Amino acid sequence: MTSNETFPDDLLQLQERLHRAHAEHRAYLADLPWSVEPMKGWKRGERFSHRGDVPDSPGWTDEQKDTVERMRAELRELSTAVVNHPHWATVPRETLVKARMQLKQQARPAEAGDTAEAA
Repeated sequence: MTSNETFPDDLLQLQERLHRAHAEHRAYLADLPWSVEPMKGWKRGERFSHRGDVPDSPGWTDEQKDTVERMRAELRELSTAVVNHPHWATVPRETLVKARMQLKQQARPAEAGDTAEAA
């Protein structure tokens, strides 16, 4: 493998979709209550907390739980498709990890600010 591996378009698209799905999943989780089930919060001195006071958590709604499960299923499906892509059978075993890391970098979506400048 050279330092500039050429990847099939469908593999690049799968990896980009995987990057985007991870970002959407992280963003969605960040907006959810801190506990899946309703749980009482605590003051900083009551328990260890690097965040200070922790408010009560109302838990997640059934719709939020379903959305998270759907997102996780999509992540599993995309991850499996990337890992099992036929291209990897053509890459020498000793350079496989390097090639996979290159794919991740090459297929990373542009940041929001980058796309605005390109338009």
